[in-house]
Amino acid sequence: MLFDRLAVCLPLALLILPVPAQAQLSRSESSMIAHIDREQQRTVAMLETWVNQNSGSQNIDGVTKVGEMLRNELEPLGFKVDWVDMRSTGRGGHIVARHPGKAGNKRLLLIGHLDTVFEPDSPFQRWTREGDKGEGPGAGDNKGGMAVMIAALRAMRAAGTLKNANIEIVLTGDEEDSGNPIDVARRDLIAAGKRADIALDFEGLSQVVENGALVDMGSIARRSSGSWTVTVTAQGGHSSGIFSSAAGNGAIYELARIIDTFRRELPEDKLTFNVGLVGGGDTAKLDEGRIRLNATGKTNIIASIAVARGDLRAISEEQIQRTQNKMKAIVGRSLHGAKAEIIFDTGGYPPMAPTAGNAALLAKLNRINADLRLPAMGALDPLKRGAADISFVAKDVDGINGLGPASTGDHAPGEAVNIPSIWRQAKRAAILMSRLAAEKR
Repeated sequence: MLFDRLAVCLPLALLILPVPAQAQLSRSESSMIAHIDREQQRTVAMLETWVNQNSGSQNIDGVTKVGEMLRNELEPLGFKVDWVDMRSTGRGGHIVARHPGKAGNKRLLLIGHLDTVFEPDSPFQRWTREGDKGEGPGAGDNKGGMAVMIAALRAMRAAGTLKNANIEIVLTGDEEDSGNPIDVARRDLIAAGKRADIALDFEGLSQVVENGALVDMGSIARRSSGSWTVTVTAQGGHSSGIFSSAAGNGAIYELARIIDTFRRELPEDKLTFNVGLVGGGDTAKLDEGRIRLNATGKTNIIASIAVARGDLRAISEEQIQRTQNKMKAIVGRSLHGAKAEIIFDTGGYPPMAPTAGNAALLAKLNRINADLRLPAMGALDPLKRGAADISFVAKDVDGINGLGPASTGDHAPGEAVNIPSIWRQAKRAAILMSRLAAEKR
């Protein structure tokens, strides 16, 4: 079990292993650092171009155009780039790029995404810069992450460490609003995970405030994201008969019992379960997207139907199954006169459990931090981040998340990237990829 004492203690132990004191950077690593600094202006100009092309998840043409922009960056670096059309799922498509390296060395999977939450009708459309802040749709999530990736790969090529690196890149076009069915939408990413030895996700850098300052963190675990629906039906009638042996308790009282019992009986470490939509009455009907609910009723009519929708976020498959079983048992204990059922949506995001292998990757990144004279990065509490594409490969390969830049206001007008963090993250990524790619499988 994931939460056995050994499985919990081992990753933590790896994180506190002594870090070598100021190891010497190799000549190629110093060269990469210098290259990233020389290309700062080029990297920002590239990012600005990407940001100014709308690529909302449902903007098939816009996502395709950003995919072409990434193709134009990757092919000169020696990658064979394929476009995987995803119109069958209602979305644009994905970039899958492969760079063959030295046989027998570790194979890296780099993950990012082309799309943003800002569709063409959003008022937030253009890049602006003020000092170290670059504001625009996707400036941080995830066009800033792709800028870190490309800057690091360019530096590797200039220093000669890319030549022998076995790297596959998957840039999804629908991370913010996945196509359906999700098993098709994530088919190519999952397949790439099975081929890889290590997964590196270029979502934004996680930071926390310590002693009034922002501190960089490593992300080695992400929770799942799934949804559920509870529907209660009951005998209707005049309100004067509520609680009677003939009428029973009605649908709304039964739904309230279920939700409150969830609150009292389900809590455990790293688990959350939100109720995001609820309604009931004489009628209650969800729309096709299950994000709106139309209900009618009167104060003198016993509610004959009630509906609730919510999410479930867990740290492991075992925790998901255990919680779902508890929820089913709670729903099954219906009050007199009511009948309830719970349905769990298919196609959610799986968890990325905090494995020893993931912790070992963070320990390697912290050796690089020591070499760069940067503070060590602790492991971020997974309660502080949502689901991510790396979770789809987490059961097959060790990985680390958050190699993109620091940003603020993600998913809302005003989203802004911290530009100096692009260079810091690109240097970390270039050295990490170079060292990992040189390891034997």
